[in-house]
Amino acid sequence: MTATIEQATPADIADLRQLYYAVYGPHYPTALGTDPAEMSRLIQDAHTLWFVARCPRTGALAGSAAIHSEAGSRVGRLEGLAVHPDQRGTGLAGQLTEALCAGTLDAGVLDSVYATVRTVSAGPQRVVTRNGFRPLGILPNAVELSSRESLALYARHSPGVLDRRVPVAEVPASLLPLLRTAGASLDISYADTRPTPSPPTPTGSAPAPLEIIDAPAFVRRRFRAQFPDTGRWFYPLHTPNILLTPEDGSFEVYAYLNRTGGYCALVTAHPDPAAAVGWLEPVTRTLTRAGAGYVEALVPLEQHAALSAFAAQGFIAGALYPAMRRDGDGFHDYVVMSRTTEHIDFRGVVVDPPLQPFLDSYVSAWASTHLPVREVAS
Repeated sequence: MTATIEQATPADIADLRQLYYAVYGPHYPTALGTDPAEMSRLIQDAHTLWFVARCPRTGALAGSAAIHSEAGSRVGRLEGLAVHPDQRGTGLAGQLTEALCAGTLDAGVLDSVYATVRTVSAGPQRVVTRNGFRPLGILPNAVELSSRESLALYARHSPGVLDRRVPVAEVPASLLPLLRTAGASLDISYADTRPTPSPPTPTGSAPAPLEIIDAPAFVRRRFRAQFPDTGRWFYPLHTPNILLTPEDGSFEVYAYLNRTGGYCALVTAHPDPAAAVGWLEPVTRTLTRAGAGYVEALVPLEQHAALSAFAAQGFIAGALYPAMRRDGDGFHDYVVMSRTTEHIDFRGVVVDPPLQPFLDSYVSAWASTHLPVREVAS
């Protein structure tokens, strides 16, 4: 179907909510398809490009998708891609995706756009692949919809961006399979990056429990006061809404918790992320009690010690986002480290061939982390 594609307006909100309900039922975990006030804000936001597709014959709303970014960032997120069940198989998802990429990447507004794609079927993966997105990894148990689902991370870069990556001299040896897989996916090389052992990690338990401050407006204000320089943290499109701190206040961990989706992103820590390294286990336990079945952190590839610290606490590198952050004329690579407290069941996961090596890499890394090494007696 050749649909009429146009920018969304506030007058579309009622029809959009019906569309997302028809596609996802009552379990859609983001405000983009459920909260009228947030939808109105995003439609009018200068950093959001939101398109809707209409049936040329009836004018009925048949599809929707948006690319959302934020001030000061040149990374966007493709989200809310939905096609009415009656219009599936018509190529409408691809038309919406390509129109959005033309208005952002091709227009030079953004350096890259990423998408988290469902793995309950291969269809969503093929849609983004046909529109120039490439797989970057797997996010196991990443979101609670009708059940706990794993997502795949995909991205599309503007021409020339991947060629300007800042080289990384060494990484923890456990990351090498992921680097090779990502390199093959994006046709880039990590041949000059050498694997080295991880340094010893601190032992012993935290001396006191953590307090959690669940007051989003207060947390946002304090976060902005503690981090006036955005160069000290980087987590696109994740504004902290909770704060964790020990009784002595020696550090503060800022995180974004989505209780509807059952996931959490660790954004940063004050005065420095290194101050909270020894507390990763109690941080994760506290977030689990607060409703997060999945916790992730975005770690620069060049931060060997931080990557090793997360790995020592059971976080697994499931995805690599090359050239994610612009720094002058260069771009820095980032690793998505994640940990889930729930049973991972990949039996219902459907992966398209380009994504399969990332799933294999994750399964191997999980086994190396959680399964004991058995010695065979001769």
